[in-house]
Amino acid sequence: MLVRLIHVSSSGNTQTKGVDGNKGRFDRDLGVVGKDGFSSRCFYYEVQVKGQTEWCLGVTRESVNRKGLICLRPENGYWTVGLKDGKYRACDSSHYSLSLSVNPQRVGVFVNYEKGLVCFNDVESMSHIYSYTDQCFNKKLYPFVCLGFERNENFTPLIICDDH
Repeated sequence: MLVRLIHVSSSGNTQTKGVDGNKGRFDRDLGVVGKDGFSSRCFYYEVQVKGQTEWCLGVTRESVNRKGLICLRPENGYWTVGLKDGKYRACDSSHYSLSLSVNPQRVGVFVNYEKGLVCFNDVESMSHIYSYTDQCFNKKLYPFVCLGFERNENFTPLIICDDH
């Protein structure tokens, strides 16, 4: 199986290479799991989604399924929000539609591991997007970003920000 690896440099340039697939790679969705996991305290990261037509981000467990059709829900180890088909959604058990007053340009993801909280906010407008509360985390959580499902023709980079 040949999988496309997307490398994004610190300057925002992207480069696509063909690589052999393995257990740790997504074979259908354009998803990436962060390198460092967390199993205590709080952590936070921001992603610039400006100009993106389809995206999903949040946190995931390391051991999640990454092959075939993936349902991004807490019961499957994914706590996410995203944009698909022009609609913002929290990917909980019912794919809850979000009514946002503005399109977020930069999304912050805050996790309090001990309290079972994953909170998403619009960084620029300083407004709340969605929260997963009273979750039971018993394994490491990792940042998760996805550029789309199966195929995304938008070449605008999705940028994980380090200046927050």
